Amino acid sequence: MAGRYFALLDDERGVIEITGPDRREFLQGLITNDTAKLSPERALYAALLTPQGRYLHDFFLVEMPEAFLLDAERARLEDLLRRLTLYKLRSRVDLKIAREMFHIVVAFGEDALQCLGLRPDVGAARSFEGGIAYVDPRLTNLGARIILPREVPVASLRNLQFVSAQSDAYDDLRLSLGIPDGSRDLPITKALLLEAGFDELNGIDWNKGCYVGQELTARTRYRALIKKRLMPVQVTGPMPPPGSPIMLGEEDVGEVRSGRDGVALALLRLDALREASRDHPLRAGEARLTPSKPAWANFQI
Repeated sequence: MAGRYFALLDDERGVIEITGPDRREFLQGLITNDTAKLSPERALYAALLTPQGRYLHDFFLVEMPEAFLLDAERARLEDLLRRLTLYKLRSRVDLKIAREMFHIVVAFGEDALQCLGLRPDVGAARSFEGGIAYVDPRLTNLGARIILPREVPVASLRNLQFVSAQSDAYDDLRLSLGIPDGSRDLPITKALLLEAGFDELNGIDWNKGCYVGQELTARTRYRALIKKRLMPVQVTGPMPPPGSPIMLGEEDVGEVRSGRDGVALALLRLDALREASRDHPLRAGEARLTPSKPAWANFQI
């Protein structure tokens, strides 16, 4: 899409507020990124894993005066709050869902970062209208995210020449770039972060020390155990529903995840990508799939 847009994600995203003097140390022992790097000028992307290193939640983390705000899937906020609370023990932290206090907004398109006064660096953040605006910590091509107090009119973005768009327009951008969207693309308690590119998308800090699931995640990396990757596929034919098996001839080589408008994400075996061809295409149901490696990804085909 040409132009500059903003979209409300209030139906898809919500906020957990974390306060208390131990909030930084509390999260440091739980999540995949380094909270020492979190500041009012830098946002983070991170995940919470099972002890076996499997996906539970991913989220964005920003620092406000006296609080951290955690931007996560709205439908799963209660579960995330419950899991974090299990680890609270004697930590001096308070956690609460604050979904009715904030808007979650994405701003993307031509010069979106410049218009918001943001440096074109992943995670770069600044105060904005009583909230915070920050470059998506995963990829600058995704534009910016804004956590905005509810009393601030979202329409104020129009003063910066942003045009209101539906969240589907942002979803199209996400899919085209091969970016997973939480549990839509990462099966809970099953997905491995490295299969979804969390390393390249700045969601893991390899130098921070221990966190829940760290041992398996590190072992997977250092032993080069990743044999599948999540990536965008062009869909020719009817869009297969999420969970549809992907076939190469008679062999099951992957699974369709989220998709729309002729593009989907798919988890595919890397060896199948080398074997697929025009005469032996990947198929899901009645559709033909043409995979493409995201420009940001480091894996080899």
